[in-house]
Amino acid sequence: MYEPYPGTGAEPQPTADATLTPTPPPSIQTAVRLMYAGAAVEVVAFIVTLVASGSRRAAIVKAHPGYTAAEVHRSELALTIPLAIGALIAIALWVWMARANGRGRSWARVLAAVLFGINTIDTLGSLALVRHGTTLSAGVPTLIVAVVIWLIGLAAIVLLFRKDSTSYYAARTP
Repeated sequence: MYEPYPGTGAEPQPTADATLTPTPPPSIQTAVRLMYAGAAVEVVAFIVTLVASGSRRAAIVKAHPGYTAAEVHRSELALTIPLAIGALIAIALWVWMARANGRGRSWARVLAAVLFGINTIDTLGSLALVRHGTTLSAGVPTLIVAVVIWLIGLAAIVLLFRKDSTSYYAARTP
């Protein structure tokens, strides 16, 4: 087998992706790390949800002393299962947004902002319910985790909308 002569066009050429893919700026890299941290804190939220099940049980018994053991159990599950499913969905969304934004997908930045808005409304609603003592599903540990998650989301959103991030998204858009 003969080697091709230099300059004959037979040399391996860099792929289009290798030459056109800009490196994410530090703002995007930090935002992606924050999103993964958000997923990790959501894992903590999931664990807190499961561990706090006993405190929800006590709150149910206190609020409804006439409930039978079966009614208390059903009420506890009705509060715990949606919270646990919500935490699992949130973990998946954090990871998805981290990957998509790290790749410079402009739609992911918009979706991350929308999800942050929904999280803001949810967090404010939880704060209001706890403040008025009208919820059995959120205690102080759950509320602390929710505020930490919100702060992580705020930091990530601010970083995603910086000028250098905008330039990165523009360079990645075909």
